[in-house]
Amino acid sequence: MIDFQNVRAHKAAPLKMHSLHILLFLAAGFAAHLSETGQTNSSSAAQPSINQEALAAYSAGTAAATNNDLKTAEAQFAKFVGLEPQIEEGHSALGAVLMRLGKLPQAITELEKARELKPGDISAHINLALAYEQTGANKKALVLFREVEAEVRQKPAADSSHGLPSYVLEAYARSLAATGQLPAATSKMKAAVAESSQNAELHDALGTLYAQQRRWSAAASEFKEAVRLQPRFAAAHLHLGAALAAQQQVLAAIQELNLASAQAPESAVAATELGKAYVANNEDDEAVAEFQRAIRLDSAYMDAKYQLAELLQRTGNNPDAVPLLRQVVAAEPDNAEAGASLGLALLLAGNAKDAIPLLKRKLEQRPRDATAHLNLAAAYLQMNELDEAVRVLSSGLENNPGNYQLHYNLGLALKLKDDNAGAIPELAAAAKLNSSAYEPHYTLGVLYMQDGQYDEAARELSMAMKLHPDNADGWATLGSLYRKMDKLPEAADALREAIRQMPDVPDSHLTLATVLAQQGNAAEAAAERKKGAELERVVMNRQRATVSTNSGNALLQKGQVADAIERFQEALNQDPNYAEAHRGLANALERQGKKEEAAAERQKANNPERPQL
Repeated sequence: MIDFQNVRAHKAAPLKMHSLHILLFLAAGFAAHLSETGQTNSSSAAQPSINQEALAAYSAGTAAATNNDLKTAEAQFAKFVGLEPQIEEGHSALGAVLMRLGKLPQAITELEKARELKPGDISAHINLALAYEQTGANKKALVLFREVEAEVRQKPAADSSHGLPSYVLEAYARSLAATGQLPAATSKMKAAVAESSQNAELHDALGTLYAQQRRWSAAASEFKEAVRLQPRFAAAHLHLGAALAAQQQVLAAIQELNLASAQAPESAVAATELGKAYVANNEDDEAVAEFQRAIRLDSAYMDAKYQLAELLQRTGNNPDAVPLLRQVVAAEPDNAEAGASLGLALLLAGNAKDAIPLLKRKLEQRPRDATAHLNLAAAYLQMNELDEAVRVLSSGLENNPGNYQLHYNLGLALKLKDDNAGAIPELAAAAKLNSSAYEPHYTLGVLYMQDGQYDEAARELSMAMKLHPDNADGWATLGSLYRKMDKLPEAADALREAIRQMPDVPDSHLTLATVLAQQGNAAEAAAERKKGAELERVVMNRQRATVSTNSGNALLQKGQVADAIERFQEALNQDPNYAEAHRGLANALERQGKKEEAAAERQKANNPERPQL
């Protein structure tokens, strides 16, 4: 979701326009004052109290400002201030021009001087408040906005309850929002909209305030009005798309964000928000393309890199996510979410050592977060630091006693420590919390078997198989348990299911042979024993072939081609269908220039035959 906290609708242009308006008002007012007192350039009879050269400079500055010649206006008003530093109007006029030129610190200096000289000049106060708001001095701005508002309300000529023009109300609202006073800011912005209802930017600004308060429906309504008034208003389309996405109106959001992206094709923010909407609509390929486009547009825009990394992680491309997350964390070291994502990515890549500091920091920032405990504990388990894993998981359960995964992982960690007495209650709690999960029942069954509690073991393993029947190892384990309990028919059924699912595992055939023999079924027992023995031979031959192939690869790396070929052939004598041995032999034969023989071996590697029993 777009960061509406950092959205500012339209900063400079309105301020410059209104500053000019105030400047001309000041100039006209000052000229009227001179006319009333007779202090004009043409008055030679009276002894003027204002330097004539200063008056000429002021007039020239006013004319230049009217013609938008700001450089000349600045020079002339600066000349006036130098000649008549105690006259407030000069400081006010110079401050207004400096604001239009973007020289805010200098403008503030002049406007503060004007305020000091003439505390009752509302126009100068407004300019100073606007300058404060533009420089982020919002508390100072609010003092002035409130003073001006109170003074305007006292004037009988005020034509509304506020009495402030829309551009002032807008800046007033921004200062309130910047200091966390969102309801008050909304009220002022609504007044600004009422004052200038056809101003699309004000509707967008009001929508932004609603969005900051997660009042999505009201926000969307204002953004829609903004784009109705100004159809090519890219920022309003962007904001409307984000507000619609927040309301799960994904297709409508995609439409608006496509408009925003088309109208502002250089905007990395628009591309990123469109990518997020595609993610929400499960259009991952389109999302990747938009995130990549955003990065091309602005390589420093970290949100695009973070969103792309998150998507890559989710779709199983963890290696490509890691470098992106490293860039985000380097650029934004306080971004806990990015740090946690990088920690998880490193953990999945088998780099728990580097993951632990990142996952620790996330846990420090969110000590009640169950996921933060689980991830850090997983890293400790990967490092075989069992005591630390148990400590972190136990800490997580203090704040999350009903969390299935914390109980289950703690049970596994205790099992790894050979603490069956501690593991069993945790696994039992996990099984109770998630009645559809087979893993706690299966692990409990194994622990009960180890402790010789066969009835409890059979109960848990049976439940595990009922919940997850596609588990050949589980059926084999249950079959072995039933054999120990002398439940031979149940043992035979379980072992046959294990063989059906994985027919090439020798142990299941051999155990079934024993059960059948105990049942008096000698012929079938002999057949299963023979299958088991043949499979054992295949397994042992494969192990020997693996050793010989590894030796052949090592010799080939040393350039001992003839010796390597001998080892590969030895491997194939042990296991004629071992693809790695055929592949190694092909590489060695190529070294000898025997391309046809090498191709034949490579063909066998790519199409191995299943061993015949």
